[in-house]
Amino acid sequence: MRWFSVGIKVVCLVSMMCTVSGIGANWGTQASHPLPPDTVVRLLRENGIRKVKLFDADYDTLRSLGKSEGVEVMVGIPNDMLASLATSVKAAEKWVSKNVSAHVSSSNVKIRYVAVGNEPFLETYNGSFLRTTFPALQNVQSALIKAGLSNQVKVTVPLNADVYASSNGLPSGGDFRTDIHGLMLQIVKFLSDNGAPFTVNIYPFISLYIDSNFPVDYAFFDGNASPITDGSLTYYNMFDANYDTLVWALQRNGFGNLPIIVGEIGWPTDGDQNANIVYAQRFNQGFMSHILGGRGTPMRPGPIDAYLFSLIDEDAKSIDPGNFERHWGIFTFDGIAKYQLNLGSTNSGSLVPAKGVHYLERKWCVMKPSANLDDPQVALSVSYACGLADCTSLGYGTSCGSLDARGNISYAVNSYYQRNNQLDVACKFPNLSMITKTNPSVGSCRFEIMIEPYYGGAGRRFGCLQKPLSLVALIIFFSLTVV
Repeated sequence: MRWFSVGIKVVCLVSMMCTVSGIGANWGTQASHPLPPDTVVRLLRENGIRKVKLFDADYDTLRSLGKSEGVEVMVGIPNDMLASLATSVKAAEKWVSKNVSAHVSSSNVKIRYVAVGNEPFLETYNGSFLRTTFPALQNVQSALIKAGLSNQVKVTVPLNADVYASSNGLPSGGDFRTDIHGLMLQIVKFLSDNGAPFTVNIYPFISLYIDSNFPVDYAFFDGNASPITDGSLTYYNMFDANYDTLVWALQRNGFGNLPIIVGEIGWPTDGDQNANIVYAQRFNQGFMSHILGGRGTPMRPGPIDAYLFSLIDEDAKSIDPGNFERHWGIFTFDGIAKYQLNLGSTNSGSLVPAKGVHYLERKWCVMKPSANLDDPQVALSVSYACGLADCTSLGYGTSCGSLDARGNISYAVNSYYQRNNQLDVACKFPNLSMITKTNPSVGSCRFEIMIEPYYGGAGRRFGCLQKPLSLVALIIFFSLTVV
């Protein structure tokens, strides 16, 4: 295992002069009950986060960012749109007109980048986007030129760190992946010709997740790991070594001066034994201290532009890569700071929670004291609830990993109940559940009360559409299980 060179995130920024103007954050909206965009924009502003990276171009989100007093924005184009943009310049022009020009001119949104795709060359995609990413990038650039925006809005492609590797196990052996080497050089030259940056996502956590022999301390920035020597350079953490592997890859192919943006970097807080608040705080604070000093890396001294992944937890993300996927936020789903973190951007030196968050009533769905653990409906009910809600905080080494059997059941049915806005029918599991006003939270295990649903923008995708679907399924479930 080349510990320094692979930080694969299997899923699913910089100012125009490439100088640091504070840390950025990724704002994802794959949540059943997302915070209203105005609330999130206020959260950004009060925490001094001056750059934000989006994964789409949601109208309500961008309109709210127009009120953000100068937060720089990277709008995103999802991978499933690449094919249409690759085959039609008109489609690219229409997208730019609707999602860039309109917001820049009428909403005063400070859009600085368009992210064309998201990690499109992941090996797990089996080449699905190899033929569409570069043509889509070219067409979006042409559309920006036609719109007169190419000087202020730059295109980029957020890529996973798996697009490069090392031939000798050290940063100096860095080069682009053999199977996409020619394509990467086309993209890199295009970025260079158009004054655009290379965007890379680096995840030391994933290296630890997939390799039990990974030296834990090397993932962090406190100097406790055994260093790696590469010629005259010494590497004390995985991030610097990974970043410089990319620097070497660019330099080896004639693009040593291309600006680099770290599009995603962070550490999750739940869903795995190594995804916890202690490690997340250690990593993110260490990273902030590392880049705020402006020292850069051994191969690329100077400021580093980066976007923390992520701002807020997303309970509707796919968990195919792992249960940790829903827990990357430095804030919980409702805007509560998870731990002490100094971003170097506020007077208090700590995170400021979201304000004006509206919750549903203080009540929970739990297992009845009289319910029998041996009831054959228990396993069916828990499977059903977890399949339609979020049980990723249950399991070995997680925040709710110490719950007993009854606690696990209560957590599952409550997650489903809250996901469905505390409707009575959502707590009617056969002979199993009841509503209580006594908080069942224990220690680090938080039994959530959901926030009021937001029905605009992302809420239309994840809130109001999901509720009737899952409740219809619940009625069918009852009809099949109740004797």
